[in-house]
Amino acid sequence: MKIAVTAASGQLGSEIVKALIDVIPKENVIALARTPERAKELGVEIRPGDYEEPEELEQSLQGIDSLLLVSGMDAPDKRIGQHRNVINAAKKAGVKKIVYTSVQGAEEGTAFSPIIQSNRQTEQDVRESGLNWVIGRNGIYIEPDIEYIENYKKAGVINNCAGEGKCGYTSRGELGYAYARMLTEDKHNGQTYNLHGEALTQTQLTEYLNATYHTHLTYVPLSFEDYQAERIAELGEFLGTVIAGIYQGISEGKVDNPSHFLNAAGREHQTWGDYFADIETEG
Repeated sequence: MKIAVTAASGQLGSEIVKALIDVIPKENVIALARTPERAKELGVEIRPGDYEEPEELEQSLQGIDSLLLVSGMDAPDKRIGQHRNVINAAKKAGVKKIVYTSVQGAEEGTAFSPIIQSNRQTEQDVRESGLNWVIGRNGIYIEPDIEYIENYKKAGVINNCAGEGKCGYTSRGELGYAYARMLTEDKHNGQTYNLHGEALTQTQLTEYLNATYHTHLTYVPLSFEDYQAERIAELGEFLGTVIAGIYQGISEGKVDNPSHFLNAAGREHQTWGDYFADIETEG
């Protein structure tokens, strides 16, 4: 069985490739990337994988049995067509199964909802493709909070608009493990899984960060408007609005859902105690 992973040079795609190599022979894993040179370090066969190039995609998917479609990073109105290019190319190339990395969040009423809606449309397109399919709805990555620790230290506080809402966090490594099983095990066909670990409040997350980095941070909630303005000032209009919308959804409980990680991965999600202990050990 040959399995292809799109966006393999990205952070999630590369983790899925690495996890697949632990499950099937390396020569059966194909990495697709818009810029193939960026995926060289993965040590597998690399083929072109630009979502805007349907004919190229069809050629790259020749001989592939199962395909992992990583959700694109473009604006919501562009993503749907880009994802359809991949799905249609897969059908034409004779791919038998498609696994899609979707996301959890508020489907309406937040600044993140347009992205959720575009993902739900792709989910529908995948289900109606005529191929075997599996859909994973990823929780919120915990890595950005780790990567942001120096900024938190300078500020002495963690500010966002999540309030006391609980968030189903996950890590890219854990997602890679789950998707490798979803791609290689037929029992997952026709399933939609929420993929995350134990849900945390921002206060709980702050406590883990303090214990790991020996800091004395406090969590101070902001209004959505204030947080959005802060994020836009740092990240620009599009990304700042999206980030604020994610935390807006957390405050409304839209990312505190039942987890199906055990069903998808065959084991429980790593605990946050273990995750942060590993970071402390590495540090």
